[in-house]
Amino acid sequence: MPNEEFSDQEQDLFEHYRFVADPGQSPLRIDKFLMGRIENASRNKIQQAATAGSILVNDKAVKQNYKVRPGDVITIVLTEPPRETEIIPEDIPIDIMFEDDHIMVINKRAGMVVHPAYGNFTGTLVNALTYYLRQQSGNDEAKPYLVHRIDKDTSGVMLVAKTELAQTRLAKEFFDHTIDRKYTALVWGDMEEEEGTISGNLARHKSNRKLMTVYPDGETGKHAVTHWKVLERYGYVTLIECILETGRTHQIRAHLKYIKHPLFNDAAYGGDQILKGTTFTRYRQFIKNCFGILPRQALHARSLGLKHPVSGEKLFFDSDLATDMQEVIAKWEHYVVHQKE
Repeated sequence: MPNEEFSDQEQDLFEHYRFVADPGQSPLRIDKFLMGRIENASRNKIQQAATAGSILVNDKAVKQNYKVRPGDVITIVLTEPPRETEIIPEDIPIDIMFEDDHIMVINKRAGMVVHPAYGNFTGTLVNALTYYLRQQSGNDEAKPYLVHRIDKDTSGVMLVAKTELAQTRLAKEFFDHTIDRKYTALVWGDMEEEEGTISGNLARHKSNRKLMTVYPDGETGKHAVTHWKVLERYGYVTLIECILETGRTHQIRAHLKYIKHPLFNDAAYGGDQILKGTTFTRYRQFIKNCFGILPRQALHARSLGLKHPVSGEKLFFDSDLATDMQEVIAKWEHYVVHQKE
């Protein structure tokens, strides 16, 4: 179960389990086998996973009536259980990029929390989606099914399932890294290379539990990989593209801080200070003005590519940079031009 401290944070919402059947295992339906080993997993949820092809035995997908045999290696990807939070439907505008009977693709605005939790029980994307889906269908039980989240102060493309089956199949896509995600980020400093990869396990910071930190030795935390490449250089800051191989809480933000290029104006990870540049008053005022235009981390979920969970069709969605990021980038472009004059 995700911790409430991270309720609005970037994260892929699935759980992965692996079991090896005992040498003396008697034949037993795999749904019953898994129900006895996974806490709070209902039979329906496990059967949905089987229908979605998310239960593998010895690396091959099986149905729920498969009989477990001694020595079988069993893996399953399940969507995380929903939170025990009452969802209040709210008529809040949402930018829908795509919708059919199975999925929705949303262009989330910065400042909107994704899911209700302590301190944010209303005004979230889930509140807005619940209202929209119930109005659309006339069904008072209709609700969105999350497969990932993006941070409150990150803008951009987000995928939502409309059925439990679509949610389960999409969770498998996220786990298999077959969903393509690209982010645009403005970071402090002039990147030394044109592109690179950041690998480092992520876990909570030992003294500040609301932050994540990199544990490069690999003995603590979850495996995380971020690929990046330079889009534009502005001397004291760099515009880059980030491609997620994994989707951990605060992955891009923590990884960029780890390589000493934190996101521009990312207060949680030290990017809200003047980390590069001159000491001139005019420059300090320029940065202050940029922070005023963009009062959040400079991170936008730019694009999303996936295989449709029902039709199998390849889909791709691309969103324009949020206006505040566009304005700050334009200011940096202007600044660089005038510095050269």
